[in-house]
Amino acid sequence: MGLFDRWIDKRLAAYQRELIEIHYAEVENMYRQMRGWRHDYRSHIQTMKAHAAGGDWEAVRAYLDTLETDLATVDTVVKTGNPMADAILNSKISLARSKGIPVQADASIPVALKISQLDLCVILGNLFDNAIEASLALPAERRLIRVYIDMKGSQLYISFTNLTAAGKQRKVGSLFRTTKGEGHGFGLVRMDAIVSRLGGYLTRNSEDGAFTTEILLPQAAD
Repeated sequence: MGLFDRWIDKRLAAYQRELIEIHYAEVENMYRQMRGWRHDYRSHIQTMKAHAAGGDWEAVRAYLDTLETDLATVDTVVKTGNPMADAILNSKISLARSKGIPVQADASIPVALKISQLDLCVILGNLFDNAIEASLALPAERRLIRVYIDMKGSQLYISFTNLTAAGKQRKVGSLFRTTKGEGHGFGLVRMDAIVSRLGGYLTRNSEDGAFTTEILLPQAAD
């Protein structure tokens, strides 16, 4: 193995460790929110009992509306049928919402995937991180991320769209320019390499105030 190959292996190992650490922190944050809500459950019940005892049913109704809104921020919002995809998507959605970025997600993975969990983590993690980064550059009222995942025949179809500033983004080689550093660029290259290795197809499109990445990954048995 040459010097360059050893450098790539070391850089890849470091990138994978960083990815796993970040993902773990995001999942832990999501479950911390859930634990906090459950911890307050008894207090919520006591408050509603007090309103009910006084016959103030309007206060009970208003309190239930508040709880429903609060629960929606920590509830599992995506159930694809794939545990790893669920963990990644829900942790990233929780992260996006904590930064004031609405997410519309429609995701279904009804079959066992050929793609490894690490590869799936790299692809979905990078797509979401890119969308969050771009969204933070916009005013709060213009932020939006759309996620669509489903099977198209024997291929897994993944689509991420986020709103962008007016005008097209500038392309550098096969990638669009990013404001982040070397590690971020390595993530994009790593994602493209995974898609290529799996015999998949990836396209990026920037127009009409939106940036979309689409990926097709064959899942049929060899």
